[in-house]
This record gives sequence, C-alpha cells and structure tokens, in this order.
Amino acid sequence: MGKTLSKVSLWDRAGRRLGQQVRANAPVIAEGMRRLDAEAIGAWLTEALAAWAAHPVEAIVPVGHGAGVAVLRDGRLAFPPLDYEQDFPDDVIAEYRASRDPFGVTGSPALPHGLNFGAQLWWLEAQSLLEGSTLVPWAQYWAWFLTGTAVSEVTSLGCHSDLWDPAAGAFSPMAVQLGWAGKFAAMAHAGDVVGTLRPDLAAATGLAPTVRVLAGLHDSNAALHAARGFAEVAEGEATVLSTGTWFVAMRRPAGAAPALPEGCDCLVNVDLEGRAVPSARFMGGREIEFMVGDAGVDAAADQDALLAAVPRVLSAGAMLLPTLAPGCGPFPAHEARWLAEPQDGLARRAAACLYAALVTDAALDLIGARDTLLIEGRFAAAAVFVRALAALRPAMRVLVADSASDVSFGALRLIDPALAPEAALRQVEPLAGDLAALRKVWRAQMEIAA
Repeated sequence: MGKTLSKVSLWDRAGRRLGQQVRANAPVIAEGMRRLDAEAIGAWLTEALAAWAAHPVEAIVPVGHGAGVAVLRDGRLAFPPLDYEQDFPDDVIAEYRASRDPFGVTGSPALPHGLNFGAQLWWLEAQSLLEGSTLVPWAQYWAWFLTGTAVSEVTSLGCHSDLWDPAAGAFSPMAVQLGWAGKFAAMAHAGDVVGTLRPDLAAATGLAPTVRVLAGLHDSNAALHAARGFAEVAEGEATVLSTGTWFVAMRRPAGAAPALPEGCDCLVNVDLEGRAVPSARFMGGREIEFMVGDAGVDAAADQDALLAAVPRVLSAGAMLLPTLAPGCGPFPAHEARWLAEPQDGLARRAAACLYAALVTDAALDLIGARDTLLIEGRFAAAAVFVRALAALRPAMRVLVADSASDVSFGALRLIDPALAPEAALRQVEPLAGDLAALRKVWRAQMEIAA
C-alpha cells in the first residue's frame, strides 16, 4: 500500500510473479484534513483478492508506506488515518518540535507536514482522539484489516517516526514519556504470522479461511530485503536505492555507520532485524511527475528517444535546480528554478532524469555510499536516470535487475528467506557526455543561490 499506488501481486513458491493489480490512490478530505482513503482501498483490496480466488493462496504479506498510523477503537478503525502531507498549525508544530528527542537518539530528522508521524499523534492527542485507542502503523493496519489482530513492527516504527530509538531497539524517550508507546499494539517481527483471514473476508473473497497473514513491513525496507537476496549485495558494503514516490538510498556500511547531517533529509532507517540503516531520500517520483506530468520517463518504448534527447539538453545547458518538494531532500531550503528550460517534451523528460540523477548523487554523498549501488523500483527502468547516475559515480558499480525483484519480492522473502531472485543483475553503462561538468555547474548555481 504505497503513497501513490496500491498494488496486489500474486507469486508462486518458486518466486515467479503471476499477476498484479494496481489502484491509484488519492487522499480524501474529512473534517478539513487530508486523510488516507482506507475505506476505498479496503474495498478494492477485497475485490482484488477475490479475483484470485481460484489460486491456492497460502499467505498474504502487507507492505505499507512510512509515516502512516491508524487509530483503532472498539474493534474498528476510529477514523481515516491522516495523510502525511497534511499540514498542522504552526503553534502545534512548534510545541511538538520542542518535545522531540535529539536527532542523535532517534535518527529522525524534523520533517515537514506529518512526515514524522509523531507530529500526527501530537495533533490527534490535542484533539482528544487517542483516548482508549490502539495504534498500528500503516502496513500493520492491513494485517489487522485482514485478520482482526493488531500488531506493531520495527521497520514501520523506525521510519522517521520520532518514536523509535534504533540503538536501544525500543521506543524513544518521548514516545514513552507521552504514553504513546503504551498505546501501540504489541511488537511482532515482520515475518510473524499474526493470524488467518477473517471469516467474513474469506467468504467475500472466496479465499480459504486458513490463509496466513504476516505482520508485514515498511515498503523501502521490503525493497532492501529483496535486494539482499542477490549475492552481490547480500554481504559487505552496498547501498540500495529504492525508487517510487520517494527515492530512498539505504546503505549497509562495512564498518561503523557514518554521522549523518540532520537538515538534509538523512535518517536512520531500521531493517527488519532492527539494525540501523543510514539512509537519505528525496521525493524523486513526485518531482518527476511535477516536471513531466503523465508522460513519465520509464516506459520501455520511450527509452531510445529519451537517450537521444540528452545531447540537446547538455549542449543547451538545460537543468533544474532543486527543490520541487520543499523541505525534502539534500537541499530542502532551495527554491526550484530552471536554467535554459527545455521547450520540447522529450528534452524536458530527459532533463527530469538528469535532475533526479544529480539529486540522488548528492544524497549518496551524504551517507558515504561506495562500492556497490543497486537501483530498484519503477525508475530503474529509466535509462537516462540510471546511466547518468553511473556516469556521476564512476567509482561505484551501479546495478539494476533485469526483471521484477522489487518491494513485493522482498515481502515474498519473508515467507521463504532462502528464495533467491530469478532476475540477473546488470551493470549499468555510464551515459556519454561530460556529466561531471554538469554536476559542477549545477552545484555551483546552488551555492550562488544560497
């Protein structure tokens, strides 16, 4: 259940994806606040599962985006969860931030809107909406929806929530002091079976009532778990770049984790075993969408034309300076503007890919990424993006998979941890052209703006 799309995919025991169904998400407005449309997603999910009733489904693994939290009361969802892009009054945010634990404790930077879901809880508590409630992260809401059993899980709690202390492997001091820790459902491992399909859902979908439902996990961590199925990134120094609405770079350092800058959207994620994962991110998919609309940059049929447009972009000096998602990414305070803005669609789309590569390169610098980089997710299919990134980071081995080995495959590996991806990894050929010069000009322009 992602921010932009909800997906259900069907896999066999051998790790082959047999089918996928997709729903575009949109927030709903309730009581003047942006909310996640849990009701409509739940109705769609029931229909999607029913479409596969003829298959001998054995298990379901929920995966959800970060910064989502559901409030359960009296055996039901109390109200639609807040959308993490909801803004809160300035005085509420000021009070909340005065109570946050230091970055060094939680690895959670202060983020805009409700991206620290502690901010969501602060607002809900101020409205007296947490009394007598049980809290569950977004991924585990769907485990509850399917089974009626409420649990919490570390990858979702450890995703810039302000509520988790990665070093201690426990709730943060603030979460304990405010009583929120005691409201969360009991902890479970992502791979734990929390129950079987509710009888009414079994009847509605035609699936067996014996279908097991796992606790599930945060989507970027599912991508990380999928990547660790490849021998090339299973051990040693490696970074995984998960691409979707968010581009999230997650590094497993061979030695001690580096110190991270607090104000550049760096954070400490937590993997499904509770280990700290130095990370950096920006809203890459959303920014590309802002630049090119529905045209996209990842369709297979468009790749040759987009590659052919790159020389025009470079010769014209066309580039976008960050940031189209204010408050996010390595340059959160910079105001986006074009230099030599492209006027034709192909050149604009190619420039969008170059922009994403330049911001990713900066994010990778912040976490000290080196040696091996695996790019997964939707934008791994964007040739200009991945090849530009390979050109910008010549000292790294940049890899993509030649078939699906994504978030849903990471979920599948919770059922069978020994499952290896069918996909082969392919080393990315660097893009032709002087990308180092492009980066030098791009970063110099931001220094001028600062």
